[in-house]
Amino acid sequence: MRIGFVGLGNMGGSMALNLMKAGHQVTVNDVRRQVAEPHLAGGAQWADSAAAAAKGAQVVFTSLPGPREVEAVALGEGGLIGAMAPGSLYVDLSTNSPTVVRQVHARLKAKGIRMLDAPVSGGVVGARKATLAVMVGGSESDYHEIKPVLDALGDKVAYIGAIGAGSVAKLVHNMIAICSTQLLAEAFTMGVKAGVSPEALLRAVQDGAYGQGMVLNAALPKMVFRDNFDRVTFALKLARKDLGLATELARELNVPMPLAAHAEQDLLEALNKGWGEKDSSASFMIQEERAGVKVRNSS
Repeated sequence: MRIGFVGLGNMGGSMALNLMKAGHQVTVNDVRRQVAEPHLAGGAQWADSAAAAAKGAQVVFTSLPGPREVEAVALGEGGLIGAMAPGSLYVDLSTNSPTVVRQVHARLKAKGIRMLDAPVSGGVVGARKATLAVMVGGSESDYHEIKPVLDALGDKVAYIGAIGAGSVAKLVHNMIAICSTQLLAEAFTMGVKAGVSPEALLRAVQDGAYGQGMVLNAALPKMVFRDNFDRVTFALKLARKDLGLATELARELNVPMPLAAHAEQDLLEALNKGWGEKDSSASFMIQEERAGVKVRNSS
């Protein structure tokens, strides 16, 4: 397949190489020509602009820093919109704003150009080894058409939903990863200041229910998604007690724990609603009430 690829950074460079390894004809563009040397050595063609990379391509990929760059490359002067042929497919691999994705999609659609948003996760190593997760939003038929190409980028390619859905999923994933790191910082600083080695704490967390994935693999799909909070594996009143003991220890040690303190307030609110005998995952409903949406199975 004739592919244009714009953006050869830490992620994009490896993804473009993997498309080449899969046998595709790849034309590359980046603001720094020197980063394309491995691609050119492997047989890729160089393009002096995004438009030149897109000319004659069946599929154009972008892997760019953010929404501003995507808008400029897709819609700006010398961009993709003026170079891609009607019926060709644009796939944005960037971590992008769902709103921007939908705006770009609408502009391209008016020109007869198809678009998928397909952000990736798995880091530089995943990009190099082609083990990325690829979260795809857009037309399902376009997804099935391009999936054999996407399989060259990652071994966890999934259709998420309509245009922009891939970007929503990526933001959800990254938000959880980033905020979880901050929560780990609170917990580990408390544990270490209380006299336990970080290695021992890590082993305890890895071996426990959380480390075994019970939140993602059991609590969310089997309780929250099914509105099944009366199936109790760990009562909310006990969760409040345990978190209270943790925040009490943190106060004794003068360890600030703002995330844990906020979670404790949610548990107290849940107790005041009479949910103490429900499963601890029932605290999910506090945020649902604030957000005005229930996280339940769609079927």
